[in-house]
Amino acid sequence: MSETQTPLHAQRVSQAHTQAPAQAPTQSQGREQVDRGDAAGASSSRDWFSHMFDALPHDVDIYEVGPRDGLQNEKTVLPVETKLAMIESLVDAGIRRIEITSFVNPRWIPALADHMEVATRLRRREGVRYSALVPNMRGLDSATRAGMDEIAIFMAASETHNRKNINKSTHKALETYAEVVREAMDRGMAVRGYVSCVYGCPYEDQVPYENVEYVSKALVDLGVYELSLGDTIGVGTPRQVAGILQGLLGAGLSYDQLAVHFHDTRGTALANTTVALQLGIRTIDSSLGGLGGCPYAPGASGNVATEDVVYLLDGMGIRSGVELDRLPAISVEIGAKLGRELPSKYTKAYVGACAKSGVPV
Repeated sequence: MSETQTPLHAQRVSQAHTQAPAQAPTQSQGREQVDRGDAAGASSSRDWFSHMFDALPHDVDIYEVGPRDGLQNEKTVLPVETKLAMIESLVDAGIRRIEITSFVNPRWIPALADHMEVATRLRRREGVRYSALVPNMRGLDSATRAGMDEIAIFMAASETHNRKNINKSTHKALETYAEVVREAMDRGMAVRGYVSCVYGCPYEDQVPYENVEYVSKALVDLGVYELSLGDTIGVGTPRQVAGILQGLLGAGLSYDQLAVHFHDTRGTALANTTVALQLGIRTIDSSLGGLGGCPYAPGASGNVATEDVVYLLDGMGIRSGVELDRLPAISVEIGAKLGRELPSKYTKAYVGACAKSGVPV
């Protein structure tokens, strides 16, 4: 066997050498063979597509991050009343998991300096889970006073990003969050974890898979109930997504512990979402209109739009509980308040169709 042959390849070569020479087919026989081959190929394709869609989940949770991640970078600071109306409208549209603000020092995120007022004035609905981002014990205390029953913590799979974003090494960040998670759980709060820079880092470029697994498993060991895997700078591709998810699932994490958080910076967010769905992921982070990005990732922009994700899910027969046609009006209104058109492709198409038919959005 030559060095370039696999055992199976060698077996096939051996069989080919011992078989009698094939007789050249007649023209009609050749056509019949092609027809049979086409039919077999078509059948194989149908089987492949059928299997692909059979593997999809029946129901998916949309985790809406627009009021927090979407607005935290905006130079135009929306009034509290506008933020509250945005959250209420999203819940009216069927959103059942929503991140409403961040209890971070206002010097770092001035657009969310009103976090306490937003959290305390918001009308809580039964069956809706409201969450807020918390960086430390001081933030946890604020979230407790505001009556939050779920918080989220965040760190990167990249050492450099952690030092630049949260001013801590990866090791020190985990030490800090160990105390935060333990205390939050003692107070009856659920804790979600964000892992950013899963597919790439603005400072380190490629992030080794081992870093992703280490941080992910460490956060789960602390007690977080769900990990949101973030494509912070929007460089992820379907093959990368499959590799990361399969790696984490193989390392002992479960489907119910994983969520995905894609940015559409390079137009791959929905393709990446589709791969995640095929692998059994049932929680998708998204942001109304495609608002937001990472303030510490130069050049990054555009969380995947909630409307675009819901359109994809509807088209694939996956239930999200979100009423798609209620979202564009909310996007248009928030975009007007911010003084710009939001990037959601579905909303742009919807607005165009409304304009053409002469009906309001």
